Amino acid sequence: MKIAVLSLVLASVIFTGCKKSNSSQEEQMAEEKVQTTEKKAAEFDITPISHATAVFEIDSTVFYIDPVGGAQAFESQPAPDVILVTDIHGDHFNQETLEAVSTSETKLIVPQAVADQMQGELSRRLIILNIGETKALNGFNIEGIAMYNQGDGDKVYHTKGRGNGYVIEKGELKVYFSGDTEGVPEMRNLKNIDKAFVCMNLPYTMDVDAAAEAVLAFQPDEVYPYHYRGQGGLSDVEKFKALVNKGNAAIEVNLLDWYPQAD
Repeated sequence: MKIAVLSLVLASVIFTGCKKSNSSQEEQMAEEKVQTTEKKAAEFDITPISHATAVFEIDSTVFYIDPVGGAQAFESQPAPDVILVTDIHGDHFNQETLEAVSTSETKLIVPQAVADQMQGELSRRLIILNIGETKALNGFNIEGIAMYNQGDGDKVYHTKGRGNGYVIEKGELKVYFSGDTEGVPEMRNLKNIDKAFVCMNLPYTMDVDAAAEAVLAFQPDEVYPYHYRGQGGLSDVEKFKALVNKGNAAIEVNLLDWYPQAD
């Protein structure tokens, strides 16, 4: 009789333990489901301004990248929460425009080379991001990605270590802006990029063939050619699209109008 009672008690303990374990597992699964839903909820929208300059939103956060062109270029746009500057050249960095569009609450993320050229009040509230470094900001992780020309001599327009490309991440959404670069290993080794903005303009960066080859190496879900005006005019982005889709039909190539004045 004692043996039967003891067996019943043990069974009850085991059952209760299993129930608690199952309950704990269910709670964990529910929590993971909520987290996954939150990660996948990030929405992305972009408005090209011109060449390397754009306004984009991830959920309710407004980003400007390489704002140039003066306040008039952004008259119909919401004020930026975050500004990203990639390089010191005039098609990426213009202090007068930065002063005109930023507010006292705007976060300015720049490479050291840009910070070195910044003057006045803006220079005292910069966030300097180095290559390979990631900073957490407003619920985002923002990483500096190397951008540069791989050649030697007088024709190197972008030296390694001076400017930044950027990966902006929120939850499972990862957006990449190349800045001015060739298809360098740091680009080709990117992982799990949802939306990639890739430059292509000779002689400053690379041609459409090299850009397509680099994109096929890291295989983003979507790619947007941008920064494609060079010395010979506008690059053939339709050719770029054909090359990418020939290599991987699953990559969506989005052709936006970055040069409305050329239409």
